[in-house]
Amino acid sequence: MKDLPSAKLRNRCDPETLPFRTTAEIEDFRDLIGQDRALDAIRLSSELPHRDFNLFVLGPSGTGRHDAVDKLLREQALKRPVPSDWVYVNNFAAAHKPVAMRLPAGTATTLRKAMQDLVDDLASDIPALFESDDYQTQRRAIEEELGEAHEAAMTEFADRAKSENVALLRTPMGFMLAALHDGQIVKPDDFQKLSPKEQEEIEEKIERLQEELAVVLREAPKLEKEHRQRVEDLNAEMAERAVSARVAEISADLMAIEPVADYLEKVRQDMIAHAELFLIVASQKKEGNFPDAISRSHNRPEFSRYVVNVMVTQNCAEDAGAPVESEKLPTLDRLIGRIDHVSEMGSLVTNFTLIKPGALHRANGGYLVLDARHVLSEPYAWDSLKRCLRNQSVSITSLAERLSLVSTTSLEPDPIPLDLRVVLIGDRMLHALLVMLDPDFNELFKIQADFEEVVERSPENMVLFARLIGSYAKREGLRPVTADGVARLLDEATRVAEDSEKLSLRLRAVGDLLREAEHYAGGRGCDNVEAADIERAIAEKERRASRIKDRMQEAITRETILIDTTGEKLGQINGLAVIGLGDYRFGRPSRISARVRMGAGKLIDIEREVELGGPLHSKGVMILSGYLASHYALDVPYSLHASLVFEQSYGGVDGDSASSAELYALLSALSGLPIKQGIAVTGSVNQNGEVQAIGGVNEKIEGFFETCAARGLTGDQGVMIPKSNVEHLMLRDDVVQAVEDGKFRVIPVASIDEGIEVLTGTPAGSRAADGAFPEGSVNARVEATLRDYAETRRAFAKSGKNGNNNGDDK
Repeated sequence: MKDLPSAKLRNRCDPETLPFRTTAEIEDFRDLIGQDRALDAIRLSSELPHRDFNLFVLGPSGTGRHDAVDKLLREQALKRPVPSDWVYVNNFAAAHKPVAMRLPAGTATTLRKAMQDLVDDLASDIPALFESDDYQTQRRAIEEELGEAHEAAMTEFADRAKSENVALLRTPMGFMLAALHDGQIVKPDDFQKLSPKEQEEIEEKIERLQEELAVVLREAPKLEKEHRQRVEDLNAEMAERAVSARVAEISADLMAIEPVADYLEKVRQDMIAHAELFLIVASQKKEGNFPDAISRSHNRPEFSRYVVNVMVTQNCAEDAGAPVESEKLPTLDRLIGRIDHVSEMGSLVTNFTLIKPGALHRANGGYLVLDARHVLSEPYAWDSLKRCLRNQSVSITSLAERLSLVSTTSLEPDPIPLDLRVVLIGDRMLHALLVMLDPDFNELFKIQADFEEVVERSPENMVLFARLIGSYAKREGLRPVTADGVARLLDEATRVAEDSEKLSLRLRAVGDLLREAEHYAGGRGCDNVEAADIERAIAEKERRASRIKDRMQEAITRETILIDTTGEKLGQINGLAVIGLGDYRFGRPSRISARVRMGAGKLIDIEREVELGGPLHSKGVMILSGYLASHYALDVPYSLHASLVFEQSYGGVDGDSASSAELYALLSALSGLPIKQGIAVTGSVNQNGEVQAIGGVNEKIEGFFETCAARGLTGDQGVMIPKSNVEHLMLRDDVVQAVEDGKFRVIPVASIDEGIEVLTGTPAGSRAADGAFPEGSVNARVEATLRDYAETRRAFAKSGKNGNNNGDDK
């Protein structure tokens, strides 16, 4: 097989092909590249007027999802009408059921201010009115009329009693009657001296008059009641005069709003009925230590019944449009609102003024953007969001009430009608789980916007990417980037994409790299960011994250971890793996060994047996067994007992990218041909012996290169990769240079036969027309070994010497 030339190992961007010297010369570009499908989905969701066409934006982080969503939603929001204001007001008939009132945009604060002014004005007007001469005159007239009526009745009774020689006396205990004789009260001693007949007449007369007096006295409470009623009527008349006058002064624009007019009429009636509140507050102010001007009357708790609790008020500017809201912490309370409580006399109480709005209230009529993972992680938030979307209304329910954690006075506020578009942003795995596990999800979120991770590395896209870099530099206040610096960023974007024909769209990573490079350019005192600054930023990022990689390479160099990079070994090969630590990945070689003997067709994966092998790794090993059984010695029983192991592996192993290396080790052990240890292998294999592409090919090659470079490059060392991975190569410059100098090799293979020839230096051999492999070939040796195992096993079975075996070789 031919080694890959250095030109195939890295797709370099030539700065000369870029139509600028620095990004300061090029036009801004703030759109996204290659995301037309996702952007069209966002536009469709934002424009559709129908319910349930909410949007889920999925894709990897760092691709500009949030910025794209925010930009497109704000563009569409400007085309939509400004939504209504919403307020909660007191329900004078049932205080625990506050009334939600829809108002034209921008009028909520006007109504609240009008109510504050109304209370403040009446707090002065009503006390002044009740202290006026007019009111006092009418009040005295009512009291005098009552007093005169009562006195007239008592005088008439007293005169009548006196005409019958009985006197009406007023005592501290009330009224009493006494007999008169010659105008003088008869004393008890004198009364006893009277004849029995005279005593009887006086007693009968007094008893009769007592009854008449009782009738007169019973009329007094009726007069008092009449007096109170007349005073209350007077008070109501005076209060009605003041309240109606002030209510009539409220703006005609507010009064023209039907819900406001109905509410103000209820307020007017309640204020008239509770005019004494204004008198009590006035007396408290006079007795206080501070002047009236310090405290506004509407702030006092006595007047909370007249407060207008503004939930949402809109900006009425011409270019305002619909709201676009986002909630970074979408708890239940912050999403649908909450009802606060205050402590009074040791108990928790609340009222409608303590209702607080949530993100759904603020976004009503527009758009609400949420992080899907955050919503799902908050207790009851996802359930409440779905309920609000299904019911098309927001009903405020506290978490404590739902969980029955507290037993206290609560409210039942009117639900507020909901008309908005919810946009969830999350990853593909989360979207898949919601589709599978939540039956409501597809009904409520009918549109998905799937962001691409990569885009074609075409000349047009490279120029657009350069413009995007220039726009980012200007927006962030960074130095311009030279053409060679942009070319280096493009090459790094290609490496991140793991495809020499693609560009990664993880723009956040590119932006972070550019900002760090700009810092280094500033340290050098340069006006522009150059390729050297980008290169340094990449190297420093690698250095910061590579401590564990360096320790592993040190262990290999010191032979703590045994890896051979020279010579030949039977049944032993260097496989390659990728280790990921966050967003940093690196490759490392691992020794794989195979041991074979006669047996009952069992291939043991030691990693699986000790539960260190994952399902994908186990699948790869089982494919090897299928390959051997279907390619060799087809006319005899499969009589192999083999074992495979990753040497010095103390953690889990998963993935099938080492399956071809494991097969090569088995073929080496079966053929008796040693494998060159200077060539490491990666690639998966299928049952037909075809070598398949794997991930992390660049990191794997570089990992083995570093091991070989630490021991000294010989020119015979290299990495064998699947041929289908060639287009994914974006190797570091030092690896490319070593290949160009003939010190390192990258060898592509398409099949196991091609690979085993490279590793052993012996032809693999193809089966001839007679069914036999060429003598001396690798395949012929393998088949001969397997056939020998089968014949030996058959002879052993016939000899009858297997009576005490454990069943392995039956």
